[in-house]
Amino acid sequence: MPDGMDSLPPILEFDPSRTAVIEPGEVNRPADVPSHAVLCFFQDVIASVVQQHGGRVVDHVVSEIGRNPIYELDYEGRRLALVHPGVGAPLAAGFLEELIARGCRAFVACGGAGVLVPDVALGHVIVPTAAIRDEGTSYHYLPASREVAPAPQAVDAIEQTLARHTIPYVTGKTWTTDGLYRETRGKLERRVAEGCLTVEMEAAAFFAVAAYRGVPLGQILYAGDDLSGDAWDERGWDGHVSGREKLFRIAAEAVLRLPPPG
Repeated sequence: MPDGMDSLPPILEFDPSRTAVIEPGEVNRPADVPSHAVLCFFQDVIASVVQQHGGRVVDHVVSEIGRNPIYELDYEGRRLALVHPGVGAPLAAGFLEELIARGCRAFVACGGAGVLVPDVALGHVIVPTAAIRDEGTSYHYLPASREVAPAPQAVDAIEQTLARHTIPYVTGKTWTTDGLYRETRGKLERRVAEGCLTVEMEAAAFFAVAAYRGVPLGQILYAGDDLSGDAWDERGWDGHVSGREKLFRIAAEAVLRLPPPG
């Protein structure tokens, strides 16, 4: 081990080698899946959309919590994959890797997030322009840095779609953390000071994996519970069904704006 490396926290020991002990392509063979995919965190919306569009299961991503369907939809005459990406950076990154190995090549994720600033209303749309890397997964894909950005072309597609439907939105940084029960007041204040509007658990990992694998990925967040005040305010965010389904539709239209893989 090089001098000084043994004193670094292991999370900072980035290895640029392109070959891992287990490569996604070794355990996930290419499949006949759509090239464009929406990663949707809302199970209720997935169930509703699959029923509305006659979605069918074409494959699964699998973990110890069970089989997670990969649905194919005929969405406005285009093939579209719809998958729940799992909760938390490690699982979401693993599922994203497996979808890329199977043949998905362009992604927009949609989900909820905690709000760090008081002027973002329940249901407001936030488009992250960067994620603060306060989780562990992204450090295995990119050298250490404070933040990681989504693909510019994916952000452009999302913003064009929102503008087309005259849906108001804000852009800014999001704070990705593994420690949902360790979001202290001091940390919240520091994240807000550096421009974070939201807190969630997956964006930094999504952006890092997508950058490493060379696929476009953007994310749309829905303003959920409020952490900006002296006390946490749940605000009934998980019952705001109309806003959640609208978010999926924006994600679907946006990802289909991205050009097919080369």
